[in-house]
Amino acid sequence: MSTLYQAPEHEFEAQPGLPEPLPSNEEIIWQGGPDLKAFAMHAFHMHWFALYFGVMVLLKVIAVSQSVGGWSQEWPGFVWALGLSVAALVLIGLLAYWSVNTTMYTLTNRRLVMRIGIVLTITFNLPLKRLAQAGIHVYKDGSADIPIRLNPEDKIPYLHLWPHARAWKLAHPEPMIRCVPNGKHVASLFADAWASANQVDLKQRELSPLNGNPAKSINHAYGPDMALVKVGQSSL
Repeated sequence: MSTLYQAPEHEFEAQPGLPEPLPSNEEIIWQGGPDLKAFAMHAFHMHWFALYFGVMVLLKVIAVSQSVGGWSQEWPGFVWALGLSVAALVLIGLLAYWSVNTTMYTLTNRRLVMRIGIVLTITFNLPLKRLAQAGIHVYKDGSADIPIRLNPEDKIPYLHLWPHARAWKLAHPEPMIRCVPNGKHVASLFADAWASANQVDLKQRELSPLNGNPAKSINHAYGPDMALVKVGQSSL
């Protein structure tokens, strides 16, 4: 198991990532957190923000170059625009960094525990017997998102989960294990743990995205069993 970051506010945990000691009949199968680079790109969309601010700075350069006063008079405006862009990117990067370093996912033979939150830490205990379906979205670097659909009677507010939630599922939010390294292996462990907890014979299957649309693929794949399905393969 890799070394996991333990922030001072978590030093009183019974075990890293767990609010209390596990019962004698429960054991940890896997524990980990998001990959920082993948999380910054796919959860906070750092690359798109960088592109946006880069275009804004470039437009400012063109505007200053074509202005009557030129650089001799307009350079403060350029510096101001550049400074704001850099500050915004640094802030987004820090949010991603803090999110990763305060997040810990723990999979046991009975539940999934999600410890999330930057300022206010929240721990969600999700019994495997209360989980309906799951999917996997694999990124090019091998990291993956694992969205989890809860039973219809269970609901966690979207804002309590974000950014550890499947996008745009506001009416029925779906917790999501985000950007974990070696995602296929983690997904396999999750599926096996669910099958064992529910005493079912789980047949793992993969489905190709419908028309290249992961959202359509995951809806199509959800069925009466806990099929762990491939909902997308990202090119990023």
